[in-house]
Amino acid sequence: MTPTEAARAVADAVLYEGYVLYPYRASSSRNQVRWQWGVLMPADVVERDGSERDGAATEVLVDGADARVGVTVRFLQVQRRTVERAEGGVFVPVDSLETEDATYVAWDEARECEVELAVPAEPGDHESEVDGGTDVELVTDASGTTVGRLVRVREPLRVGVVTEVRRPTSPYAVSVVSVRVENRTRPTDRAGEHRPDWLRRALVACHVLLTVERGRFVSLLDPPEWAAPLATACRHEGLFPVLGGPSGQASVVLASPIILYDHPEIAPESATAFFDALEVDELLSLRTATLTEQERREVRGTDPRAARLLDDVDSLPTEIWDRLHGTIRHLDAMTGAGAVPPEPAQPETPWWDPGADATVDPEHDAVVVGEAEVRRGSRVILRPGVRRADAYDLFLAGRTATVAAVLFDVDQGTHLAVTVDDDPGSDLKESHGRYLYFAPDEVEPILTGAEGSVR
Repeated sequence: MTPTEAARAVADAVLYEGYVLYPYRASSSRNQVRWQWGVLMPADVVERDGSERDGAATEVLVDGADARVGVTVRFLQVQRRTVERAEGGVFVPVDSLETEDATYVAWDEARECEVELAVPAEPGDHESEVDGGTDVELVTDASGTTVGRLVRVREPLRVGVVTEVRRPTSPYAVSVVSVRVENRTRPTDRAGEHRPDWLRRALVACHVLLTVERGRFVSLLDPPEWAAPLATACRHEGLFPVLGGPSGQASVVLASPIILYDHPEIAPESATAFFDALEVDELLSLRTATLTEQERREVRGTDPRAARLLDDVDSLPTEIWDRLHGTIRHLDAMTGAGAVPPEPAQPETPWWDPGADATVDPEHDAVVVGEAEVRRGSRVILRPGVRRADAYDLFLAGRTATVAAVLFDVDQGTHLAVTVDDDPGSDLKESHGRYLYFAPDEVEPILTGAEGSVR
C-alpha cells in the first residue's frame, strides 16, 4: 500500500465518521442528528445561523526548494431519498415501502465528491461546480415485479479552493502552503428553515489531502527544532494537518476536521466499516449480529452501505472474530521476528489482589525524580506535556501538588497520585481516594535547603 493509499484509508474513515450509527436504522434516535464533523454551509446559511461556518483553512510546511504540492478536497454531497409505491401504473409517495427483505423509508444518503487541483497546485483561487440531479432506482419483489421506486435528489454545489505559497525568512528551503476551502453554493428559494434542509447544500465531512513531490512535509505535531517557530505560526480553521501514510513517510498530509496524530492508521483487525472510528469493532459486530429480523429489514432499507455492513458481519469467518477479541501491539519479551514469549508464571495470589506483592506499599514507596527522592507528602510542581496530555492536564501546568502515593502498575509503569494544593476540594477528594495521576517525568520536585531535600 502506497503512502497515499494508506492516508486515503484513514480519510475514508473521516469521511464517514457518524454517517449512520448503531443500530443503523433511520428510525433510531441516534440517527436523527447527523453530520457534525467538517460541515461547510453556504454563506446564506451562515448569515442566518452564526454557529455554522462556510470555510475551513489550514497551513503546512514543505521542506524542499523544488517541491511540487498537490491538493485534493474531499467531502460528501447529501442527497435526499424519498420512497414511492407503484399503484395502478403510477408511483405514489409513501412513508415506507416493504419488500421481502427490506423496509425502505425516506433518508438522507450521501455521495463522495472530490475536487483535485493539478500538481503542482498553482497559487490562486480555484472554483469547481458539483452537479445536482435526480436518480431513480426501481424496487422489485422476489418475482421481479416492480413494487415501487427510490427517488434521489441532489442540489448543485459550488466549491472554492484558495491556495497560497509563501517563503518565510529562514536559512532552510522551506515554504508555507496554505489551503482554504469555501462553500460558495448560491442561495436558493428552497433553503428551508432547519439544519437537515441546509445540509443538502453543504460540504459534509470536508477534509483535504496534500501530496508532495521533490520535497517532504514537516510534522506540525513534532517538528524539528529549526522548524518549531514556523510550525507554531501555522494557522488552522476547522482543519488540522497530520502526516499521513506509514511511519517514516512525509509525502502525504491529511488535514482533517477531527484531531488525529501523525501517521494514523486503520487497525489491521478491523474488517468492516462501522461509520464511527471511535467505536469498538468486536462490540459493534456482536451487537449487529443480535439484531432481530425486523430490525435487519430496517437496516437494509435505511442505506445501501448499512446493508453491506450487515452482510459483512454475517459473513465474518471465525479467524476474524478471534482477531477482534483483544490484540497485543508490543511484547517486551519478543526479541525478534518469530520469537515466542515465555509462558507467564502463575502466582499463588492473583495479580489483582492487593496482597499479591508484599514488597509494594504505595504510602511508603518512593521514586527518584532527578536527584530527589519523591514519596508520600513530597511537594511537586506539575509539568504535564512531556507525554501526551489532555486539556485538563494543561490547565494544571505549573501548579503545586502534594504526593499522596507512589504506585506501580502491572506493566512496570510508575505513577504518582497527587492532590493539587490550591484545590478547595482536595480534602474531600483525598478522603474518597480520588487523585490525579502523573508520571515521574511530569513533575518537578520542590527542594528546600542546601541539602536538597524534598519539601
